[in-house]
Amino acid sequence: MEFKELVKKRQSDRKYLSVPVEEEKIMQCIESARLAPSACNAQPWKFIVVDDPGLRQTIAHCAESMGMNKFVSEVPVIIALVLEKPNLTSKIGSVLKGKEYTLMDIGIVANQFCLQAAELGLGTCMVGWFDEKKARNALHIPSSKRIPLLIALGYPDSPTREKIRKKTIDIYNRNQY
Repeated sequence: MEFKELVKKRQSDRKYLSVPVEEEKIMQCIESARLAPSACNAQPWKFIVVDDPGLRQTIAHCAESMGMNKFVSEVPVIIALVLEKPNLTSKIGSVLKGKEYTLMDIGIVANQFCLQAAELGLGTCMVGWFDEKKARNALHIPSSKRIPLLIALGYPDSPTREKIRKKTIDIYNRNQY
């Protein structure tokens, strides 16, 4: 698949088939994510694959607060993306430059995971609205660690939508603001 086609295919899916995701495909997504770049090669992430039906429903319930993200209970796999400690160089750089390099890294690795999933015919949706404390407790993640994102993963049950985006002329300038 051409890269431009892949970028058009990757979307936030909110309707899924009740078909299990093959272990090889999950691992292929993780391997592609593992190769993602990060500030100072810190790689400040860990993926927790949640496919046990009972635990998956517990984590889905964490995402379904205030009427949000009801679709998460449909997915066969939820990925919890845990923010790990960065290496010293990245940490110092974040402080000196006033930039959260670890959160940038999480965005990069999550997108790489989702692009690989799309190429394999899988659908994803990055979920940031969830009860992090309950999810952390259910997954036995130390309280000192954060879960910036959950990623819903499964076979989509809806067609690829036409992307609605700003016009190119509205999102860039050249040589000055």
